[in-house]
Order: sequence, then C-alpha cells, then structure tokens
Amino acid sequence: TEKKIKLINNEVQEFVNAASECNFDINLHYQRAIVDAKSFLGVLSLGLSKILTVSYGGNDGNFEQILRKYAAA
Repeated sequence: TEKKIKLINNEVQEFVNAASECNFDINLHYQRAIVDAKSFLGVLSLGLSKILTVSYGGNDGNFEQILRKYAAA
C-alpha cells in the first residue's frame, strides 16, 4: 500500500511513534531516497514540508489514522 503524506517538524515524532508500534515494515520515499519510517533521524533526513510516499504491507488502525491525519492534499 502506498500513501502520500506531508510532515512538519513537530509531527515527525508522532508519525515515527505510530510506525514503530506496527509489526510490519514501513518505508518513506522521496525521489530516489528510501528510509525506514521507524527511524526518527531517517525521516528527518528526507527533509520536512515535502510530500513523501509511505509504503507498507500490513494493517494497523492507529497507523492508518495517523496517515489520514497527515495525508497530502
């Protein structure tokens, strides 16, 4: 599954915490860079205020709620 999100500085921690609670892999993509969405520094390394692609292969209600909250228009 892939979704587009946009994070600003104070939202990164909430996103990483929600991703870390999932028992499946979650990656964030920006252009050619791919990072583990469970890594705070990895997410920050992609830069803030950019539209990022989240890819994952599992299902978690709380994580889905966070994705809806930060969905890019």
